[in-house]
Amino acid sequence: MMENSYGTLYGIGVGPGDPELITLKAIRILAQVEVVYTASSTKNDYSLAVSIARPHIPDSAEIQNLGFPMSKDKEILKQAWEKNAQIVADTLEQGKNAAFLTLGDCLTYSTYSYLARHLQRIAPDTPTVAIPGITSYHAAAARLQRPLAEGEQSLLIVSGCHGGDKLRQMGNYADNVIFLKAYKNAADITRAIDERGWRENSVGIVSCSLPEERVIENINEFETARPDYWTLIFSGKKNGHE
Repeated sequence: MMENSYGTLYGIGVGPGDPELITLKAIRILAQVEVVYTASSTKNDYSLAVSIARPHIPDSAEIQNLGFPMSKDKEILKQAWEKNAQIVADTLEQGKNAAFLTLGDCLTYSTYSYLARHLQRIAPDTPTVAIPGITSYHAAAARLQRPLAEGEQSLLIVSGCHGGDKLRQMGNYADNVIFLKAYKNAADITRAIDERGWRENSVGIVSCSLPEERVIENINEFETARPDYWTLIFSGKKNGHE
């Protein structure tokens, strides 16, 4: 009896937005897959990740958006993950190779890690391969020419979904900090930075590497600015000292 020949799922990080910041390996893999998946809101089917990678996606490849509801209800989210993982599993069981595209890196605050986890649970024999990508904070550091860490310095990378709480909890252990997903909580992040006395060594960047990119030299602007989803904030000790 012949064993099933499963296709492979490739988690591909396509970088932060600049189409030149997608890796050669990602381009090579994209040329070989038959189906390309990406996550999108259930309210629309636009994908920035697909628009970045589109020049490298073969015309023969099928592009499918996997919808995820914008909900905090864990049961609703679980059902969405299971449904989408099954869609991918069905493709791989047909022997087709597929890619799941994510912005930045596929294993850094990425939907791919959740999808791969559910896929391995419902279809443990299907192979998965992660293709790393350039993160938004690496691109932003390069744009700002700001070292992420030097010498013996420590670097704290956190989600800003809960405002500045992580800095308040862990600030004593970090020389430098990067807030990803600052978005609606940028004002509280700014306050937490101020509480540590780091405001003067802080900078924000919005939509890094995209045409609408903006550098926010004075992070006081985040106190009243309209929230933007693509917001990062860098902060830390001045020259390694408080």
